[in-house]
Amino acid sequence: MIDLHLSTSILFLLLPITFFFLLFKSVKPARKPGPKSYPLIGSLFSLLQNRHRFIQWTADIVNNTPTKTVTIHLPLGRVRVITANPAVVRHVLKTSLHLYPKGARARNTLFDLLGDGILNVDGDDWRFQRQVSLREFNTKSLRHFVEHVVDDELNGRLLPLLSTSAAVIDLQNVLQRFAFDNICKIAFGYDPACLTPSMPHDIFATAFDEAVVISTGRMRANLPLIWKLKRLLNVGSEKRLRNAVAVVREFAENITKEKIRELEKNSSLGSVDLLSRFLTSGHSDEKFIADIVISFILAGRDTTSAALTWFFWLLHKNPRIESEILKEIQEKSKKETSIYEGVKDMVYTHASLCESMRLYPPVAIDAKQAAADEVLPDGTFVRKGYPVTYHVYAMGRSEELWGADWAEFRPERWLEKDVSSGRWVFKPRDGYEYPVFQAGPRVCLGKEMAFLQMKRVVAGVLRRFKVVPAVDDGVQPVYVAYFTAVMEGGFPVRIVERGDNPMRVDP
Repeated sequence: MIDLHLSTSILFLLLPITFFFLLFKSVKPARKPGPKSYPLIGSLFSLLQNRHRFIQWTADIVNNTPTKTVTIHLPLGRVRVITANPAVVRHVLKTSLHLYPKGARARNTLFDLLGDGILNVDGDDWRFQRQVSLREFNTKSLRHFVEHVVDDELNGRLLPLLSTSAAVIDLQNVLQRFAFDNICKIAFGYDPACLTPSMPHDIFATAFDEAVVISTGRMRANLPLIWKLKRLLNVGSEKRLRNAVAVVREFAENITKEKIRELEKNSSLGSVDLLSRFLTSGHSDEKFIADIVISFILAGRDTTSAALTWFFWLLHKNPRIESEILKEIQEKSKKETSIYEGVKDMVYTHASLCESMRLYPPVAIDAKQAAADEVLPDGTFVRKGYPVTYHVYAMGRSEELWGADWAEFRPERWLEKDVSSGRWVFKPRDGYEYPVFQAGPRVCLGKEMAFLQMKRVVAGVLRRFKVVPAVDDGVQPVYVAYFTAVMEGGFPVRIVERGDNPMRVDP
């Protein structure tokens, strides 16, 4: 995420000045919590040293700070505030929401990819997109989504593919294709058919992933001047980003144009999908609509696939929990209820997914920008323009929030027994202690849709198959966070049929 050649060159230019301060000013370690900071270059040494584990490194820092908030000094006087304090998260996402927009810096950095999509705007543009989108997340739409879109993709593509997979497959890639087909069908009325037996090379997915990685690198760049210069010269990663974005935008614009043609032929299509709603809402600018398409692909494709990838990994390590989920699946399958009602009522599975996302959240961090000087609830001063990042990954690993056993994968922490029936009842946590789906006015619109999709996949896959990671004993996958988190290098697995005994856990 950092261009080491350019970063090193600039570092050497700064070394004489740094040496001057070290020699004549006797710089001492910062008294405030956080990495050691020096004049002019800030904490550049620590940042470079931990560039490949930025999320884990910053999580350790904030969780070892009394206030759960640290101020990291970047080169050339820039500052970044990072918090895992629920009171601060509530302040930023609800109490003083108007003072913490996405901000101009983030918007400009991500504009090449996201444009004016809902993930990259504030104010009226955000309110409009959210208002139109909200209409698509009613009970009727959710029922249609899980009983037709997800179920068709599950039974028509995912399960047949897994049943014929004799060799090792990358389950992360398979789940991304599955989620991509689903979001395109429900949001745009378009089936890209990425999850087919031939597993075709997807030019769009390759370009999309590269655009996400490079754009994330921009956001975390210690010296933004580097990527801005590269963009001006159209070289290196910025040239690759421009090419990747061109592919992504062509895909989004083609979907938009095709939908416009459909609506011209039949205006009644306006109530069928999300894209139709936007095109019939009075905003027909194709670039703006393409921005919306890209934002929804990012939100719908990568988050659920990331959550499921880490869930299946944790399940393999915890056979007791897999057995409990299988019992619930068998119990629900015996009841004569609709697919929607059956999936919605999978309480233990729901708790297991929440617990998995606590440890491996699909979105590790999220940042806002202070619009005015103020003091946060924990006493931290923020100046206008400071980025304020809330650290979801760190909050899920906080002993203060989750107890001494926070490292244990234990769905029961989300459940309690109903006294009369003896059944599990889901016990939600405060959204500002568990902001996996954000919280407050900007809480994720697709939260319930995501849970329905994930629970349907879990039920369908586990009922027939055992997912066995194809890695050496003791090997731990690496959690890497871009806009969304991925398992570095993919998730190689073997798919084992359960045979006549669907309750069998061991392969």
